[in-house]
Amino acid sequence: MSRSSAAGEKTWRTSSGLPQGLRALVAILVVAAPLLVATPAADPSAVPGPIAFEEVSAAAGIDFVHDDGSSGRRYIVETVSAGVATFDYDSDGRIDIYFPNGTLLPGAEASEPFRTPRAALYRNLGDWRFEDVTVAAGLDGAAYGVGVTVGDVDDDGLPDIYLSTFGAKRLYRNNGDGTFRDDTSAAGVGDGDKLGAGVAMLDIDADGDLDIYAANYVRFSFDNHLSPRLRGVPLYHGPRDYEAWPDSLFRNEGDGRFVDISADSGIATVTGPGMGVVCLDEDDDGDSDIFVLNDVAANFLFRNDGRGRFEEVALGAGLAYDMFGQPNGSMGVDCGDVDNDGWLDLWMTSYQGERPVLYRNLAGSGFEDITSQSSAAAGSVPWVKWGAGIIDFDNDGLRDLFLACGHINDTVEQFDDSTAYRNHNILLRNTGGKFVNLSAEAGLEAVPRRSARGAAFDDLDNDGDIDVVVLNSREAATVLRNLDRERRGVNHWLGVRLVGTLGNRDGVGAKVSLTLSDRTLVDEVHSGRGYQGHFGSRLHFGLGQSAAVDRLEVRWIGGQSEEFVVSAVDRVLTLRQGNGRHLSPAEE
Repeated sequence: MSRSSAAGEKTWRTSSGLPQGLRALVAILVVAAPLLVATPAADPSAVPGPIAFEEVSAAAGIDFVHDDGSSGRRYIVETVSAGVATFDYDSDGRIDIYFPNGTLLPGAEASEPFRTPRAALYRNLGDWRFEDVTVAAGLDGAAYGVGVTVGDVDDDGLPDIYLSTFGAKRLYRNNGDGTFRDDTSAAGVGDGDKLGAGVAMLDIDADGDLDIYAANYVRFSFDNHLSPRLRGVPLYHGPRDYEAWPDSLFRNEGDGRFVDISADSGIATVTGPGMGVVCLDEDDDGDSDIFVLNDVAANFLFRNDGRGRFEEVALGAGLAYDMFGQPNGSMGVDCGDVDNDGWLDLWMTSYQGERPVLYRNLAGSGFEDITSQSSAAAGSVPWVKWGAGIIDFDNDGLRDLFLACGHINDTVEQFDDSTAYRNHNILLRNTGGKFVNLSAEAGLEAVPRRSARGAAFDDLDNDGDIDVVVLNSREAATVLRNLDRERRGVNHWLGVRLVGTLGNRDGVGAKVSLTLSDRTLVDEVHSGRGYQGHFGSRLHFGLGQSAAVDRLEVRWIGGQSEEFVVSAVDRVLTLRQGNGRHLSPAEE
């Protein structure tokens, strides 16, 4: 049934199977037993824990406030805005922040004539100081931002921005002088007048150019808007009340133009209400596949044949549904190797009353839902979950999990006391096989509650640990400084920035493997991830107590593999394709 069901809020995102309340009870019971052992009570007098954050938003000069353009009419588009991107737009070695924003929707203009929402680009000045350069950069134009990704589409060494919107999508090319230009029309990637979702860049055919994947949500317009009420309380309608759009795939022609190959590539053979997207080599065959979340519908896994043609295989791969065989209110997704077995796993956020889902990669033979046995749902079932990250916050060599939480309905507490509109975000520390909810100990519950959407994860101060940026719906953003290096700093780390020469300049899709004395760590470069956002173009590896890397191997898109020498750790390495030792197939 849909979110407009007369049964109310708790039934909004159910499938045709178990009722939502029963599914929530089952989910809680499944994770309850491990939590009794795995989650100790917080002790304020105890020795500081291994991970801690402090909010530095205002002090750092981040004064962005999200505006969904709402006027009280409750258009569905308001619920899905927006993701956030972190990247180095001016190539100065410091990670900058880009916040999409809404525009005024019908009913808002007359009542609030001086309300002018716009996106924001913050330049990182170092020492936790940021400067709003949106106007100077030419990014202050009106666009209802939903999703965003970043990549060098014209191979000039400069990161470009692709923005998914309610309306035509936008491609902003980087001019290299601190400014951007809107090149959407010339590139041919506007994609019509749609309600977009997550976007990503990948090299679908190993020709050295970044192509663009754009998930689309539902066929919403102001003419088909629905506005239900529950016991007199106004609500938002869900995706099942609207027809879904097919997603779009644009092939880069290498001359500034793109061609829509959605039908020819096999992408448009299926349709779903798309949300978060991540591209990864899930079967380790050397090309990039595409995992797409669909909201209250089966997810998609598009497997690449290496030539840019795709087959949808999510059901057979175990990714279409959760362990109960049910679709989720799927939101954001990230990938990373949570168990250090050399294969990329998937972490997916979900709706109220549902568990987030941790899918373990079965060595290229599909995935299994290990949420219950790993305690990956600890403390999160009552909340709506959006931003997602698989991040090693304490550099111990084990990747932790992050959830950004917040409800879609600011009225939910008027009829449902099991959840809340504003929530604290959640940190689940990886202890090796189990995840422990350390949100309170890490200081996340000391941060004011917000209704979060997108989250991005990067080392904003270049001190060797990963910080957090959260876009909050209708409120100020949250920037969290990771205090690991200041408080402890006992573990080593290595940052890796790739520069492609034969392949795409960003190294998107390339796989990096680090061999240490006691383990092997792997990661890939991605463009587009989390809840409709972008982060992590510069890879980050926690090394634990290992003060040396025995071997670093890069497998570039296109098949070439190289070995690079790592002479020291606790720094960022820039590795240029062609500067390493070429590996034969027998050595890989």
